[in-house]
Amino acid sequence: MSKGLFVLGTGTDVGKTYVTGLLLKYIRDNGYNASYFKAALSGAIRDNEGKLIPGDAVEVINMAGLEEDTDFLVPYIYETAVSPHLASQIEGNPVELDKVKHAYEEVSKKYDYIVMEGSGGIVCPIRYDGQGCKSNILLEDIIKCLDLNVLLVADAGLGTINSVITTVDYLKNRDIQVCGILLNNFKDMPMENDNLKMIEELGGVDVIAKIYKNDKNLSLDVQLDVLMNYFK
Repeated sequence: MSKGLFVLGTGTDVGKTYVTGLLLKYIRDNGYNASYFKAALSGAIRDNEGKLIPGDAVEVINMAGLEEDTDFLVPYIYETAVSPHLASQIEGNPVELDKVKHAYEEVSKKYDYIVMEGSGGIVCPIRYDGQGCKSNILLEDIIKCLDLNVLLVADAGLGTINSVITTVDYLKNRDIQVCGILLNNFKDMPMENDNLKMIEELGGVDVIAKIYKNDKNLSLDVQLDVLMNYFK
């Protein structure tokens, strides 16, 4: 069985897919047999033949030079560009944890390491059938089901201290290990540098990468062996 690592965003539009692609590229460029995986993707676009194309997955595998069928890597694909729970209410085919786990295990048979991308922020409903329903799934349930550690992607700009610290506290309270933080859209300016300092001091988690606009490669502030030890 392979080892996996979950890439979580503090919310939407923080560059989680872009950073996931850079991370997977970095790992593969260093000789590791690594793949991408995502449980549920919404906002897919239909091609000329009517097939749903999961854009986030395509972006990551292209960045990382991974030649793989997206249907193999993303078990649930929705066209409606909303949270997966609402997309499935509109389109049908709600997420089942057993199917996600089985799909993940199938990818695990082929690859030694899996970089798994989340959907939205940590309190993202993946399936919601009503109050008190045992079938309800939040993003944290998938992380726990697959027993993964987390890397957290955040925008480096205004408001990131609050979004990072609240996410880190939420994860810690649910016994989910946060191994490091990657700050996207970083600028060497007083606010961004102070944001980094305050995140580390208040959150107790290291920023392991500063990612500048249009970076083509990932530069980490930890050694490769440290990064690979985050996988479990």
